[in-house]
Amino acid sequence: MEFINVTPDYKPHIALVQLNRPKELNALNLQLMQELKEALKSLDQDETVRVIVITGNERAFAAGADIKQMADKSAIDMLKIDQFSTWDQIKKTRKPMIAAVSGFALGGGCELAMTCDMIIASETAQFGQPEIKIGVMPGAGGTQRLTKAIGKARSMEMVLTGKFINADEALQYGLINKVVPVELYLSEAMHLATEIAKMSPVAAMLAKESVNRSFETHLDEGLHFERKNFYLAFASEDQSEGMQAFIEKRNPDYKGK
Repeated sequence: MEFINVTPDYKPHIALVQLNRPKELNALNLQLMQELKEALKSLDQDETVRVIVITGNERAFAAGADIKQMADKSAIDMLKIDQFSTWDQIKKTRKPMIAAVSGFALGGGCELAMTCDMIIASETAQFGQPEIKIGVMPGAGGTQRLTKAIGKARSMEMVLTGKFINADEALQYGLINKVVPVELYLSEAMHLATEIAKMSPVAAMLAKESVNRSFETHLDEGLHFERKNFYLAFASEDQSEGMQAFIEKRNPDYKGK
């Protein structure tokens, strides 16, 4: 792959996916997104991987979409390119994903971070949806996920003015999980990934699916979905191992089955 680096065994049961267009601040061109989609699909099917960490570099997670690829396109061109089908596939990743963000996470970069399930940020991180400044608007979930994360008023301000927020503001608003010094942002993301990787991968996938469903439906339907996944967990060997380990006062040995 040309624009991303994938390390499936970066740590036990943890894969690292690094965006790799440093000269362009990891701008998300069509090829990078296609590579990312294929990598995540492969990692999702890899039984040795339980958690996926996505990162960029200290200067930028991703500074947005590649505007040069879109500047001369018509509405019909964009419809035919269908770039958002790639995003739809990324959203379907079943395993927990953590974004390790330093520097710019703007436009598509902010949207990609929000597509992940958790975000660890360095003190230098900046988040924003500045598409309004070039005559368009967010198109990969920025108006939807950002609003659900930080609320209508703050989302409106960011989307309609293009303003950035820093890491401390993002934490205060509920957009991210934690802020750490820049030299620790990846190791902190790995620490969180390690904690999750200790859990049953079956239960983790079911729990992730249930939490995400809460944003897509009303409470009664969400509760019904949650209960079905709760019952489904009892079909796994991990459930039996986890409860038996609790009774025997030992650490469980999950197999993801």
